[in-house]
Amino acid sequence: MEQNLENLKFPIGKFHVPENISKEHLKNWTEVIKHFPERLRNATLGLNDEQLQKQYRPNGWTIKQVVHHCADSHMNSLIRFKLTLTEDTPTIKPYLENLWAELPDAKDYPIESSLQIIEGLHEKWTTLLTQLSEQQLEREFIHPEGNERISLKKNIGIYAWHCQHHLAHILIARNS
Repeated sequence: MEQNLENLKFPIGKFHVPENISKEHLKNWTEVIKHFPERLRNATLGLNDEQLQKQYRPNGWTIKQVVHHCADSHMNSLIRFKLTLTEDTPTIKPYLENLWAELPDAKDYPIESSLQIIEGLHEKWTTLLTQLSEQQLEREFIHPEGNERISLKKNIGIYAWHCQHHLAHILIARNS
């Protein structure tokens, strides 16, 4: 039972950083990020409010909360990219995503505004990602939880995984 819950929590597995992040990795990850808004909209198309309240696992978020979380998370990520490109190894500000998911705009509000945010944000983000030089991809920010240095190229992979991870959650909930 515990293994099954872990599979529901991480349906595509946890993100694993390749030893050497290649141009091909970056190209594929950028494509995932570029096409996420369309895939997300398709995954939620036609769902009524009752269906949007389905959870992907016991005590997990609802589809609605997952969509709003993606908007919040990806906004934070784009800001982290811009800080990293314009400051010397900035320490980013983390946020309490579980508490954000309990706020009224994530729990009770229709998903359309977050879908629109994600569409515009990902268009802007993809434009930025496709223009980064090799030197810019090496730039790093510091995540204060664990004092970890994260390069932009690694973060592209993390967010490509994040897109696929939450799409899988929505599809699990939708099909349950």
